Amino acid sequence: MVGWNQRNKTENKQVVLPQRKPTCLPGSLSWIPILIVWIFIWQCAYWVVGKDLLLASPLQVIRTLFREAVQLEFWLTTAYSILRIQAGFILGIIIGSLLAVLTVRIIWLDRFFHPLISTIRATPIASFIILALVWMTHDRVVVFIVFLMVLPIVWGNVSEGIRKTDSQLLEMAKVFRLRKRELIRAVYLPSIAPFFTVAATTSLGLGWKAGIAAEVLSRPSFSLGGRLYDSKIYLETAELLAYTAVVIVLSILLERLLQILFRWTERYFRMQWMTHGKTGD
Repeated sequence: MVGWNQRNKTENKQVVLPQRKPTCLPGSLSWIPILIVWIFIWQCAYWVVGKDLLLASPLQVIRTLFREAVQLEFWLTTAYSILRIQAGFILGIIIGSLLAVLTVRIIWLDRFFHPLISTIRATPIASFIILALVWMTHDRVVVFIVFLMVLPIVWGNVSEGIRKTDSQLLEMAKVFRLRKRELIRAVYLPSIAPFFTVAATTSLGLGWKAGIAAEVLSRPSFSLGGRLYDSKIYLETAELLAYTAVVIVLSILLERLLQILFRWTERYFRMQWMTHGKTGD
């Protein structure tokens, strides 16, 4: 009996797991200490170099940012760069998605466009920029280059998503005689969505960098790339680093906005699916 009671007491004891100590900063702000460390490393590098012409200090860059931010030209430059690059991005998304649908459904179109897409992927972006400068105006060069950067990524991922659609779901759709709209909404869109999300997120970052590079070489009016080039010509290191920081921050913000848009879209389609499922439409 004694052994039985001791065993019951042992089994009835609650296992206390070690609790993690709460962090000082929430997850969304955990990057701040890391950023401070890198700024300190930057400051140390500035002290070691000792020449403003080669490397500006963080304080100099911040002062330059505040000086530029109060000028209307800075905001016009930022807005025009965003408009050009996003125009090429949206055009690449639309054309790439339509081309993916057509090449999956029509085999000879896939054989026709595949060498072209492979050539675009393999050709250095600088070659396209130089050729585009001969063919079109400086403003259109940026849109064209971003479009070329986005198109192959979207085409490849969306095509893969269509091809990997579950064949059993397609057979079930045939059995229940779903209409084309219902087939696309219930079968194809859920299959393509992960591939499309990855393609759009990846191509946005690459397209943004390619667009800035195109602005540096083509130098359209009111462009971040043009300001980078001018800073390099006039040896304004602080201004060069300030506009580089603007380019980086804008790239991160645009990517975050795209992710939020995808989450809203996913929530919307899920609610629509649940609504149609309940009403039997």
